[in-house]
Amino acid sequence: MAHIKSLHDLFLHTMQDIYYAEKQIEKALPKMIDKASNEMLRDGFTSHLEETHGHVERLEEAFRALGEEPKGVECEAINGIIEEAEQIAEEVEDKDVLDAALAAAAQAVEHYEIARYGTLVAWAREMGHDQCASLFEETLGEEKAADEKLTSVAESRLNKAA
Repeated sequence: MAHIKSLHDLFLHTMQDIYYAEKQIEKALPKMIDKASNEMLRDGFTSHLEETHGHVERLEEAFRALGEEPKGVECEAINGIIEEAEQIAEEVEDKDVLDAALAAAAQAVEHYEIARYGTLVAWAREMGHDQCASLFEETLGEEKAADEKLTSVAESRLNKAA
């Protein structure tokens, strides 16, 4: 990380981090949809997959606004969250318990994304990158809504069933 010498460099690195994360999430969500048995959970994952495509597009727009080529840098945090979810899913046989585990893993992903996008909004505003800030605020709102929906589904259905 010696290439990070300024807030702009850190901002760009964080954008690359979340871009990589969003691309990994695009790959992981279809697997989670397939494993989920609860219809509300499956529907939530399906709608979030569509939103994730939009998150990637917004990130690409933000990169272009900065005159940068969209690219990712490997994000160990998201790799670990996804890997842990896959390991747990392999160990769980009961479908209700599996749904609860999938929802919990999805929330871990959402919380990571909320933290990243919140930081990006603050830094974008500080540096006067208003277009980027607006793009990230839109995504941040969707991430928070997805987290709230997961909480609602988990509390109303999944945890009780498990």
